[in-house]
Amino acid sequence: MSQTLIMKIGKRLQHIDAMVATGYTHIWDCCCDHGLLGASLLSRQAAPFIHFVDIVPELMGELETRLRRFYPAMAPHPSPSPDRSVWQVHCIDVASLPLSRHEGRQLVIIAGVGGDLMVQLVRAIHEDNPNADIDFLLCPVHHQFALRRQLIKLDFQLLEERLVEENRRFYELLLVSSKARDIQPRCRAQRRVSTVGEQIWQAHSPEQADIASRYLSKTLAHYQRMQRGLDDVTPIIEAYQAVIIQAHR
Repeated sequence: MSQTLIMKIGKRLQHIDAMVATGYTHIWDCCCDHGLLGASLLSRQAAPFIHFVDIVPELMGELETRLRRFYPAMAPHPSPSPDRSVWQVHCIDVASLPLSRHEGRQLVIIAGVGGDLMVQLVRAIHEDNPNADIDFLLCPVHHQFALRRQLIKLDFQLLEERLVEENRRFYELLLVSSKARDIQPRCRAQRRVSTVGEQIWQAHSPEQADIASRYLSKTLAHYQRMQRGLDDVTPIIEAYQAVIIQAHR
């Protein structure tokens, strides 16, 4: 079953998975739906504890049944083995994650929801756990600018960001930290979050340059339509108009 779950993961989830480095004690797969991402993380034992979180009881009941059937050795146990990951299922609101009950470095993954809701969730988690060692891996379906602006207000540090296209939709992936540190060797320099992004406009292949160009055009067209509706988005349009896509070979 674990193999089947991994094979079903699309490009977006593959990139999210690839951005999860070692070094975390707890990983929280929030809004996990059918648990495909968490199952992939569990199969490669990305962390000692993999948490599946969603607020829909039916989904979480079905997911727990599958996990107990196909990952019985990794089921919750009073004395978990240090040699393998353990999974836990939580049917709760993401805003009320029990992070304070756990020690060690924690990664909260939130994907598949809009940036407006994501802002509320990130703010609530951060306010409830101001001193916790937490990173966030975020993939909003829209309202990316609003999310980035909130991350800047919270003074989060950017560790990595990616731009992914899947099924003709574009996704920004943001790995950020509330701590002033760098956990990933490939991230050579910490930086503040940009309102429009920086790394996502650095193309290392013709394909990625094309994706970035089409995403920039689509984003500008979106805000220009909003402007015709008398919304005051001129500063946002100007910010995206200043973006330069850089191709690296």
